[in-house]
Amino acid sequence: MRLTETADVWWKNAVVYCLDIETFFDTDGDGRGDIRGLSQRIDHLAELGVTCLWLMPFYPTPDRDDGYDITDFYGVDPRLGTHGDLVELITLAKDRGIRVIADLVVNHTSDQHPWFQSARASRQSPYRDWYVWRDQPPENASEGIVFPDQETSLWQYDEQAGQYYLHRFYKHQPDLDITNPEVRDEIIRVIGFWLQLGISGFRVDAVPFLLDTDGALDPEHLPDPHDYLRDLRAFLSRRSGQAVLLGEVNLPYKETRQFFGDEDGDELTMCFDFIGMQKMYLSLAQQDPAELVKAIRERPAPPEEAQWGTFVRNHDELTLDKLTEDEKQEVFAAFGPDESMQLYGRGLRRRLPPMLGNDQARLRMVYSLLFSLPGTPVLFYGEEIGMGENLAAEGRNAVRSPMQWTNSVNGGFSTADAAELAAPVVTGDLSPEHVNVAAQRRDPDSLLNWIKLLIQRYRETPELSWGDCTVLEHESPSVFAHLTECEGGTVVTAHNFSDQPATVTLAVAGAGVGVRAVDLLQPLEADVTEDGTLQLELEPYGCRWLRILHPGDRYIL
Repeated sequence: MRLTETADVWWKNAVVYCLDIETFFDTDGDGRGDIRGLSQRIDHLAELGVTCLWLMPFYPTPDRDDGYDITDFYGVDPRLGTHGDLVELITLAKDRGIRVIADLVVNHTSDQHPWFQSARASRQSPYRDWYVWRDQPPENASEGIVFPDQETSLWQYDEQAGQYYLHRFYKHQPDLDITNPEVRDEIIRVIGFWLQLGISGFRVDAVPFLLDTDGALDPEHLPDPHDYLRDLRAFLSRRSGQAVLLGEVNLPYKETRQFFGDEDGDELTMCFDFIGMQKMYLSLAQQDPAELVKAIRERPAPPEEAQWGTFVRNHDELTLDKLTEDEKQEVFAAFGPDESMQLYGRGLRRRLPPMLGNDQARLRMVYSLLFSLPGTPVLFYGEEIGMGENLAAEGRNAVRSPMQWTNSVNGGFSTADAAELAAPVVTGDLSPEHVNVAAQRRDPDSLLNWIKLLIQRYRETPELSWGDCTVLEHESPSVFAHLTECEGGTVVTAHNFSDQPATVTLAVAGAGVGVRAVDLLQPLEADVTEDGTLQLELEPYGCRWLRILHPGDRYIL
């Protein structure tokens, strides 16, 4: 059996869709989305072509960090539903060919978690050593703060405990001590519990912080933290051979590659390509794909059955931390010139459509790029219809506004009063009156229907996810073109980053007669010259996907 014909490595050509249940669809009118609401809208995801649903945290929480401050890793927040509701959702999704993965947020807990409440109460508590305590903070206590506008130190003094505790994120999120075997065993139990309920894997939050042992008293004599990641993967594989670990690892390529494990891929199944994302935005700002080309060429190949996760947007700020200061300012100037659009001086709290002036041709080009780049595409809810952000919301929440289903009150998300909503609805030119699912379903030229087409073609084109990628040289500086080959098939894609038309000549095949290039996105076809070259004319922000066919090829197009 060829690799592209097996479901054992389904993530290689999955379409991942991330959403927050509380901002997706509200069924009981309390202003907060719920699991039953997501179940009612599961056919939207199936129709779109989603094959993997990634749920942001749905666990019990004081909700001081949008659910990432958790008080029970085994629970379901009662405001969202019950375990029964979740199992029903997983079953409905499975019936439609959609796997469900959950956020695994075990670097820290809420300070309201019973473990921490017990730990701070007594040095004899069985949970005391589940956290990292010091009588005095180290000299470098202010280095590496994740939220510099909110925190001044990584260590917080606790009056009840009489000691300082470590928190890489907010002070209300004390770090668990990953060097403690009891903590590691508990994380294994958490994973096993959700796998038993039908979850198909996890998006692992802040993986480098999870494995960080800097807070340990004697870090030099600790085992390799990556050994623990291997243990997690081994347990996952024993319990569910097709389950995945999708890791948030925002590090340079060489360091990120280590989180895949050895050549057999014995650690993370997938890693997000943060470098490629940042270079893509720099290339968009410059209307020149050179920086993206450089990133694609430098990106190390993952193990054979592992994969990079590619994305245009995610649920956090659009981080630009791996760009130089000049490059970052160039992206800010192009896409977020107002300081209110920026966050921590390192990223943008915006969605793509307003950054691009809602230019539909440019938007379509960017999403064509997403689905044709080597890797597994990950969508953030609302991207399929071109939702905007609400800059009136605080921090990262600007991009976490309610899903826009119709042009009715609250975008059809909820019947509650606006003041009772879990998040404010987008206003202005990209409000639900102008951007919503119902209208775009009926419009054959909508962004929604464009992305449906891209997903369909992506799923029909195994070369894009499985193939070997070659960036093609040509004469036009504004065009990114690449060729992917897999098991005898060849696909060429070309994307014009400029607002001016471009013509490119691409070497796409060996010498021969009767070679054709059939467009996969529109009813066009072109002849490849006998020397194996193809000339393409691209409109401003134009994009093409072409399958190269030789005489006798039997592909169905």
